[in-house]
This record gives sequence, structure tokens and C-alpha cells, in this order.
Amino acid sequence: MNVTAAQVKERARELRFDLCGVARARKLDPALLDRWLANGWDAGLAYVRERREERLDPSRLLPGARSVIVVAASYGPSPDDPQPTPSGLEVARYARGRDYHNVVLKPVRKLAAWLRERSVSVYAEVDAGAVMEKAWAQEAGLGWIGKNGCLIHERFGSWLLLGALITDAPLEPDAPHPDRCGDCALCIPACPTQAIREPRYVDSARCIAYHTIEHRQAIPEEIARRAGRRIFGCDACQEVCPWNRRAIPATLVQLRARTPSLEVSEVLPLTAAEARRRFEGTPLMRAGRDGLVRTALAVGEIPPAEAARLAQDSAPGVRAQAQRLLATQSAEGKVSTLPLAAPASGESR
Repeated sequence: MNVTAAQVKERARELRFDLCGVARARKLDPALLDRWLANGWDAGLAYVRERREERLDPSRLLPGARSVIVVAASYGPSPDDPQPTPSGLEVARYARGRDYHNVVLKPVRKLAAWLRERSVSVYAEVDAGAVMEKAWAQEAGLGWIGKNGCLIHERFGSWLLLGALITDAPLEPDAPHPDRCGDCALCIPACPTQAIREPRYVDSARCIAYHTIEHRQAIPEEIARRAGRRIFGCDACQEVCPWNRRAIPATLVQLRARTPSLEVSEVLPLTAAEARRRFEGTPLMRAGRDGLVRTALAVGEIPPAEAARLAQDSAPGVRAQAQRLLATQSAEGKVSTLPLAAPASGESR
């Protein structure tokens, strides 16, 4: 195997990654993951539990694994970035540009191809497989996992997107990064829903990001009340982090902010086709038309006529959220009658 850690890092720089580190492949301590799962803080995400063994042991993904390469690209904000409008529903920073899965995956695949040309076997992924990227990033010296569960770097803060490559090359490992949160715990009380149950443990069932992105049904009332005007994701625990006050802005154009917020008036009329046409290639398509409309109903100021129209929507989450809103508006005297229950089938997509 004619490759060294220094050569890998140089190639990563050529591919415009901000950081690259190497860790020795080994079984990870299962205690942190198992405690999270045992407490039900995964909100029942089946794909996490189903691949537990692979998450802990890189040799399950690549037999003969010797090294884990971790790369990072910054999406740090710039003073020149467009800001959310006063009336808009806010989009999390990572989702304001192009879809990071595609932006980061392309150079990760190029790095993997470069390694294979040197007779190295590689398993590569970007937030879509069974690799615990943040744990390996700390092992590879890229930063430390903060009390909000995010990876933090001294220069880039926590505005980082990660990719991981498991290889059978015996590369020289970097030293694991020490924890530098110290006594700071600003992120814990900053969470609007108290989702950070204890340092480094986030309860997905209370997390605004989970409910606005992954969850498909109506958003629980308590979460919706505390979500502010967030339509997709949440940065509250990162915005108060002192390491982010001096973070270096992103250099990759594709990750720079384009859509910091959406107006209620532009979200509610969306059809599935219109959502695809507008948001294809961005993280917002993870929620899709149904998720965006559902969340707008939960956190926006909605005219009763729009709530009534969407109470007949074919998407179960949209329909349930609209019917709940109508019931609230009726109790407040904003509507005189409630619509009949919507049919269970139909076409919103």
C-alpha cells in the first residue's frame, strides 16, 4: 500500500476540505451509544438501532479495517450572508445552501477513488451510513464533541459537515482531541425544548430539528409552542457556543447561505411538484412539501381559511396539524364552525 497519512491529508486539501485527520480503526466503547438508546433518546429511529454493531465496529463495514479518515467542510456563516426576514420562518444554517450530502460526498468519493488507485480498500460515506462520524472525528483530532452533541473545532466552531472513509491502509493516526468545553454549559439552557438531557446527550423526541425534519406526523403541541419561527432545523445550541463567535466563514460556494427563511405565504400553497422544482438539491427536500407545510402550520401565523383548506389535505401530518390549529382557532373564536373530517386518501405528492 503506497500511501501515507501525509499524502491523504494533502489530497484532502486539494479537494478543498477544511480539515482531515486519521484514527486507528478499532471497536468504539459502546457505553455512550447504548445509554442514548436505553433512554429512548433516539425517538425510535429504527435505522440507528438496526445497525448498532456496524456503528461501533468499523471492521463490520470493511473487513480488515486499519484506519478511519475523517474530513470536514465548514458551513460557517459570513457577515455577507442573507439573513432571515422579520416575518419569515427560519431555516437552520446548514440547510440554507446546497445539500451537503452531495456537496461533501462528491470530493469524498474522489478521495476514495484516489485511495483505490493505490490498492487501498475503502468504505466511504457522508451522514448516510453506519459510521459514527463525530466520535471518529474526535479520535482523529478534528475537534471534540461538545455538550450540545456537536463536533467543535477551535477555528471553525461547530459549523462543520463530516465525511468518513474506512480503509485497510495502516496510516499513522493523529492524537485524539481533548475536550475543551471546560465549565461552559451555555448550550444546555439555550435549547428551547430542553432536549439536551445531560451533557452530550440529545433527546431526539424533544429536539426541534428532529420534529421539523425527520418526524412525519403532527408536531407535539409543547414542541410547536417552543419552536419559535423555525421551519427546518434549529441552531439555538450552536448560536450561544463561544467557539462559534470567531468561527471562520465557509469557503465552499455551494455551502454558503441562499435561503435563510421562508414566508408562510409561499409555503402553504406549495404542491409537491412546486416543492421539488424549488428545493431540489437542498436539504429542505428531506422534509419535502408535506413536512414544510406541516411545520408552517405548527409555528406560523395562519389565516383560518388556510387552516380550513389544509384540514382537507391528503397528507396525514398536514391534515392533523391543520385540524389541531382549527380547533384552537375555534376555541379562540376565530372561526365559527369546523370543517368535516378530510378523506383519508388523495394526492398531495
